Amino acid sequence: MIYAPSEDSELLAEQVKKFAKNKKVLDIGSGSGIQAETAISSGAFSVLASDIDQDSIKLLKSKNILCIKSDLFSKIKEKFDLVIFNPPYLPEDKKEDTESKRATTGGKKGDEIILGFIKNLKKHLNKNAFALLLISSLTPKNKIKKEIKEQSLSYEILSEKKLFFETLEVWKIEVKGL
Repeated sequence: MIYAPSEDSELLAEQVKKFAKNKKVLDIGSGSGIQAETAISSGAFSVLASDIDQDSIKLLKSKNILCIKSDLFSKIKEKFDLVIFNPPYLPEDKKEDTESKRATTGGKKGDEIILGFIKNLKKHLNKNAFALLLISSLTPKNKIKKEIKEQSLSYEILSEKKLFFETLEVWKIEVKGL
């Protein structure tokens, strides 16, 4: 199942428009390709999209977006100026079907995929580079904040959008002290 762009995708894309110009960009979990397309149209130097889902890879290729099948950073060897990630961030819902879960569920508590992303982010950032990460108020943040600190990273909230059932935030994550 390819995640259809929604409010979270649009909120993140607003920030991608501001930061992608002249950058080497990685779009992790690209799905439909909205963030990769936004980076391209915003003047990114280069864009690589990745996803774990084969249908997403086929869609990205059909849009002529350079892409690779990868579970987070597992097949990514390069460093980038901007890493974009709109992760599955919802806690597991036992009633949700398996295919839908892959696009929306971030693990049992909702933070596990994001934690894996944070643990491996730093080694894929060029000097003065950063990541844009979409976070939901439905996602537990304590472990995420702790992992950011443990990885000598820092974060700031760039934008947020309140919906009736959650608040979405875009975090800028970078190496501390930059």
